Amino acid sequence: MARETVAEFDGRQVIIMDSITHVEEGDVGQIVVSASHGGVSSGGFACEYPLGVVFFNDAGVGKENAGIAALEMLEERSVAAGTVSNESAKIGDARDHWENGIISHLNETAKAAGLREGEPLREAISSIYDTGSARTAG
Repeated sequence: MARETVAEFDGRQVIIMDSITHVEEGDVGQIVVSASHGGVSSGGFACEYPLGVVFFNDAGVGKENAGIAALEMLEERSVAAGTVSNESAKIGDARDHWENGIISHLNETAKAAGLREGEPLREAISSIYDTGSARTAG
């Protein structure tokens, strides 16, 4: 699976993608759940288009926070960004992130939007962005 829309909240799609390299111009303003690590290279791809929200895998965080470096990059652009724990979802499997991911790290923009670490990703996204007209797929 390269990418799939799994939900829509008030016209904002939730798009899951196994790799952030699949992000494209049509994703501007959307909620993207990527199964890529949250490192600098992934952050670079996510910065190409102004996404509404983007999530990655924390890849175990790693040396000098390398697995979550994208969060700071996106914070500089006021984009809500976070990671799910590598203990809760498999790197490279976006469906697993959406269905089982637990939020492990958030940037300040994501926290200000109401997202919280320790919450299941799917529930957190739904509770923040579903204002009554949700439509889910798969």
